[in-house]
Amino acid sequence: MTTVQARPAPDDRRWKALGVCLTAGFISLLDTSIVNVALPSMEHGLGASEAAQSWVVSGYALTFGLVLVPAGRLGDMRGRRQAFLFGLAVFTLASAACGLAPSASWLVLFRLIQGTAAGVVAPQTSGLIQQMFQGAERAKAFGLLGSVIGVSTAVGPLAGGLLINAVGTDDGWRWVFFVNLPIGIAAFAAGLRLLPRFPASADKREEFDLFGVLLLGSGVLALMLPLVQEQQWTGRLKWALMPVAALLLAAFWAWERSEGRRGRAPLVDLNLFSLRSFTLGALISLIYFAGFTTVFFVYTLFLQNTVGYSALTAGLSVLPFAAASAIGAALGGRLVVRHGRKLVVIGLSGVAAGLLGVVVAVQLVPGQNVGWASALPLLIGGIGSGLAVSPNTTLTLTRVPVHRAGAAGGVLQTGQRVGSAAGIAVVGAVYFAHLANHGRSVTAIQLGLLTAVGIIMVALVLAVADLRERQVHPEPERAGETIRRDSGEDGAGEPVRRGA
Repeated sequence: MTTVQARPAPDDRRWKALGVCLTAGFISLLDTSIVNVALPSMEHGLGASEAAQSWVVSGYALTFGLVLVPAGRLGDMRGRRQAFLFGLAVFTLASAACGLAPSASWLVLFRLIQGTAAGVVAPQTSGLIQQMFQGAERAKAFGLLGSVIGVSTAVGPLAGGLLINAVGTDDGWRWVFFVNLPIGIAAFAAGLRLLPRFPASADKREEFDLFGVLLLGSGVLALMLPLVQEQQWTGRLKWALMPVAALLLAAFWAWERSEGRRGRAPLVDLNLFSLRSFTLGALISLIYFAGFTTVFFVYTLFLQNTVGYSALTAGLSVLPFAAASAIGAALGGRLVVRHGRKLVVIGLSGVAAGLLGVVVAVQLVPGQNVGWASALPLLIGGIGSGLAVSPNTTLTLTRVPVHRAGAAGGVLQTGQRVGSAAGIAVVGAVYFAHLANHGRSVTAIQLGLLTAVGIIMVALVLAVADLRERQVHPEPERAGETIRRDSGEDGAGEPVRRGA
C-alpha cells in the first residue's frame, strides 16, 4: 500500500479540532449512563414496560459495540472526517427523535439508531488524534480523551438527576435526550470548519470486507446479548449463545487470516496482535472496564433503593470519582511518555484501594451519611482510574500504523463495551442474587464491589507482568517491521520502515 503523507494542521486548529472530537465523544459516552436514572421517569411518563426500559439501555450498548470496528475501518479507507461528521449528524437527529418518541417501541428503535451513530463517531476520534498529533502531544491528546471517557461515564447519573429534578418526572426523561441537541449541532458546525481534510487511503483498490463485518457482527452480538440481557432473560438457555459467539469469532479470525494471505485488506489487520503493546493494552482495557463501570450501576442502585437517595443525590455522590478521574487522566497524559506502564499499575492500584475504601465506608457509616463517607475513597479511585485509562490508551495505540488507527481504535473500544456488559452482568448477578436470597442490602453492595475489585485485580496482575516483562525483554523492533516513530520524526505520524 502507498503511504499517504498528510500535512499536519496548524497548532491552534489541531487543538480546536480535538475539542470537537472530545465533545462528540462526551455526549455519545454520556448516553451510556445518563438514561439509567431516567428509567422511572420513562415508566411514569411514557408507560414504558420493564422490557422496554431494558432495551433502552441495552439496545444502545449493543448497536454501539457492533459497529465500532467496521466504522473504524470505513474511516481508515474513505476518510475519518466524513465518517465523524456523518455519525455526529445521525446521533443528533436520533437524540431529537428519542426525545419526541410517542411510544416506548419508537423510543427503543431510535435508541438503536442513536447507538449505531455513536459507534460510528467513537473510532474516528482516536484515529483523528493519531493523524493530528505525534509524540508527547499525542500522549497529551489521549490524556484528554481519557478524561472524557472517565467523566462522561461517571457524570451521567448526575446529569440525568439534574434534568429530571428540573423538568419533572413526566417529561424529565425526554430532556435526557434533548440535552444532546445544542451540543451536537454546535459540534457539527465546528467540525465542518475545523476538522482537517486528511486524504483517505491511497489504495483505491481496497474493498470493504463485508463478509468479515457479518462474521464479526454476529459474533459480537451473540457474545453481548446474554450479557446485556442477563437480568431480563431468565434461565440458563441464554448462555448457549456463548459457544456460538466463540465459533463465529474463530471463523472471523480464520477469514481475516485468509484475506491477508490473499493480499486483500482485512477488516482487522491481525498483525496488530503481534504487537505486545496493543494486545496487552486491549486486554487490560477490556478487563478494567468490566470492573470500574459496574460501580456506577450497583452503587447508585444501592443509594437510591436502600439508602433512599434521590436520583440527583445519588448522582452527586459519584461526582468525586468523575472529577478526580478527569484530573488523573490529564495528568496521566502528560506523564505517560516518561513513566509508561508504571502509571497504569499505579492507577489500577488506586482504583482497587478506592473501592475497598467504599466497602469499609458502607460498613462503618450506614444510613444517609454513607455518601459523604465514600467521597474520599471515590476520589482516590477516580484519580487511579484517570491514571489507568489515559496512559493505557496511549500505550495501546502508540505503535499502531496510522492507516489502521480507526480499526485498531474500534477493536479497543469494542473490548471496552464488551467488558462493561460482562462486568455489569457478573457484578449485578452477585448483587441481586444476595439481595434476593438474604435481603441484606449492605452485604449485597459490599459483595458486588468486592467482585469489581477482584476483576480490577486481574487487570493489575496483567499490567505488573507486562511491566516486568518490558524491563527484561523490551518489545523488539524486528527488521522490516512496520512501526511508527513515537517522536514524530515521520511528519504526519504515518508508518515508516525501520530495518533492512
